[in-house]
Amino acid sequence: MGKPDTTPHCPRYDAPPGVFDEMCTAKGEVRAHWSYLIDSLEAMGPEVLNQRQRDTVRMLRSDGATYNIYGAPGGMNHPWGLDPVPLLISSSEWAGIESGLAQRAELLNLVLADLYGPRTLIRSGLVPADLVYTHPGFLRSCVATAGMTPPRLILYAADMARAPDGSLWVFNDRTQAPSGAGYALENRTVMSRLIPSLFRDSHPHRLASFFRLLRQSLADLAPEGRENPRVVIMTPGPHNETYFEHLYLANYLNYTLIEGSYLTVRDGRVWLKSVGGLEPVDVILRRVDDHFCDPLELRPDSLLGVAGLLEVARRGRVAIANPLGSAVLESPGLMAFLPRLAKHFLGQELRLPSVATWWCGQAVERDYVLANLHRLVLRSAHRHAGEHPVFGDSLSQAELASLRERIRARPHLYVGQEQHTPSTVPTLNNGKLEPRPAVLRSFLAARQDTYVVMPGGLTRAGGRPDSRIVSNQTGAISKDTWVLASEPEQIESLLPTDRIPFRAIEESLPGTTAENLYWVARYMVRVESIIRLIRNIHLRRNEVLQLDDPVTRTTLTILLRGLTHLTRTYPGFTGAGSAERLSKPLPEILDLVTNKRRTGTLAANLDAFLTAAYAVRDLVSSDARRVINEIGDELSGLEDDSAHDLQHLQDVMDRIITALMAITGAAGESMSRELGWLFLGLGRRIERSLLLISLVRAVLVEHETPDIEALVLESLLSVEESFALYRRRYRDRPTTEATLDLLLLDETNARSLAYQLRELHRHIAALPGQGGRPRKQELRLIIEASTLLSLTDAETLGTADGAGRSRLDLLLASIGKSLYEASDALTESYFTHAEVPYQLLDSEVEAR
Repeated sequence: MGKPDTTPHCPRYDAPPGVFDEMCTAKGEVRAHWSYLIDSLEAMGPEVLNQRQRDTVRMLRSDGATYNIYGAPGGMNHPWGLDPVPLLISSSEWAGIESGLAQRAELLNLVLADLYGPRTLIRSGLVPADLVYTHPGFLRSCVATAGMTPPRLILYAADMARAPDGSLWVFNDRTQAPSGAGYALENRTVMSRLIPSLFRDSHPHRLASFFRLLRQSLADLAPEGRENPRVVIMTPGPHNETYFEHLYLANYLNYTLIEGSYLTVRDGRVWLKSVGGLEPVDVILRRVDDHFCDPLELRPDSLLGVAGLLEVARRGRVAIANPLGSAVLESPGLMAFLPRLAKHFLGQELRLPSVATWWCGQAVERDYVLANLHRLVLRSAHRHAGEHPVFGDSLSQAELASLRERIRARPHLYVGQEQHTPSTVPTLNNGKLEPRPAVLRSFLAARQDTYVVMPGGLTRAGGRPDSRIVSNQTGAISKDTWVLASEPEQIESLLPTDRIPFRAIEESLPGTTAENLYWVARYMVRVESIIRLIRNIHLRRNEVLQLDDPVTRTTLTILLRGLTHLTRTYPGFTGAGSAERLSKPLPEILDLVTNKRRTGTLAANLDAFLTAAYAVRDLVSSDARRVINEIGDELSGLEDDSAHDLQHLQDVMDRIITALMAITGAAGESMSRELGWLFLGLGRRIERSLLLISLVRAVLVEHETPDIEALVLESLLSVEESFALYRRRYRDRPTTEATLDLLLLDETNARSLAYQLRELHRHIAALPGQGGRPRKQELRLIIEASTLLSLTDAETLGTADGAGRSRLDLLLASIGKSLYEASDALTESYFTHAEVPYQLLDSEVEAR
């Protein structure tokens, strides 16, 4: 970009004719501000460049950077793509872009304040009423009343592209909940590690100052000038396409990431429901679309918002960025009126123009669009997620005729725009630079009476050289954007520069975060137990195939039935049809391993683990996040290998269990012993206790011959990781009494039931009270279970009577019941469940 001051020709790069290329002039010469970068890349050579590309993938994977692609196979947790060749912008050109962006943001802010205030623009005819009032983003319930402060646009993003003549224009205004700033920061972090010397010598403007000013702006929004206001980021949840960014920004800005169900409205304020009680919320940085934010006044079927939020905002008791109702500014039709609005409000020409736009709600503009539809781009005046523009030159005559009829029927819903081919940028492909069409999204934040622009932004390059739509949902790859400074900038930090008193900040843990940690641990233990049992079954099955003796065959039957009871995948190896499945167990075992759609299977539990882990991955170390990503790959391997034999899947399961042990170790060594650690421990101990109880009841209650029982006990000890300990202590074949003593009563064995109950007692006792009262129910249940266990002995439990080991069965059933009730009590006390608030009347029906 900038003046075409050039150096020698572009090496091994063919810029397309008739299109502006960011790196090369039409004569094939390198632009001056690109010369150092290109010389450095040339010196690296194809092999090093390919290695840098692989390193980029590895770093992004290690950071857990993802972008969910809706409706695509494997679209959840889709890896974020970053091209290792940045887009360069000279400081001289950026100064003009920055000025134009700030002017545009201020203009849209004035339009927002007018539309929800006096509405002089509509009364004077500067903006058509139909364009505003028919737009679903205009929320009548957000119109200012007497005494209310006009809404202010806090965040703004502009999508820009360059025309063939090199001029820049805006084709999208993002004002509702602009996304991408976190991805731009992640790209910068990766690039600074990928090519540190080249990054340092190129002197790109740093991004930290933008985020520091953003934090100050959000803090200043707090009502009544509250000191140390609580700012939260409200996300739709893990299934949102940019959920990684929500996590990343929350961690970087040191904000709490919450979903709507984490919040409640009481006494005219918004409160965060944490495990320690209700905590006030002052500012909400929302990533939830307008309509979903308040089910009482906006969309009544929303499960993403907070009932009563809009009323609290009206009263000035909570600040929301961006203000509800700002989506109306995203209408492409509004672009047609911005030039005259700039003169009306600012007395200035629009420095950064929009792409030429015609709103079809006006007769002259509609007729122009209808006559030139074959060479225009048609867009909806009401932007919807997943919607793409229609290129007139790609339609047949019949399709054009049909589209014209739809425009004539409802002209106010359509916008025509001039079609341009965006500029191209060099993108690395197999060690070579290829030109790809590119667009740039820049970000701005309000600061006092102006707007601060992030130096650079998020560049996206088309997935193919001929891509006409450049978006992440259609396969675009991102680029870091370097605005080149003349000299190095001082490194900035988000930490406060003023000396503050030394004090620790008390941990705040939302209830749903605690619940996710609790279930992460439970699913981990569940997966581990299933794998260990299947591994032992595989061993016994091989023995049956080799020896075919009744003892081993009966042992295998007992273990297979135990597998069904452990996983609760009934009927399985029990009930109707079990005889046939027991005679040929392999199909059922393979289904238990690979079928993600069947509740209780290994694949289903792994999938549930990944969902819960993804929601709390900001609380674990980068090493743990990397291992979690690897488990996701192994889950894909289970699905792909469903037609293979158990021996092949055994290798996959071995890697999964190794990865689970790595996560446990990483959490144990790096996670602080605070509230999150307590709930992780509670989940682990409760699940281990329940699974041990389930397995012992399944395989030991029925009395068998000594030979069969010895093999069953050996398998049970192996599954519970206690066989080596048993052999060290007893140096004999397993007996029922000794096994029960080791697995149930021995507190020195970290796998025993007594050890789990002791740890549960310790963890629950350390939990905070709720509402000023200590919680007693959970602790009482655990004490009851521990007392029951301590009042018995292994010899009594191991003795068989006429009905089998009924005393053992009754004891374990009673302890299991207490554990389930304790889990329910913990859920009631500390975990958040989304309530479903509905309007008593449908506002649209009432209006009619």
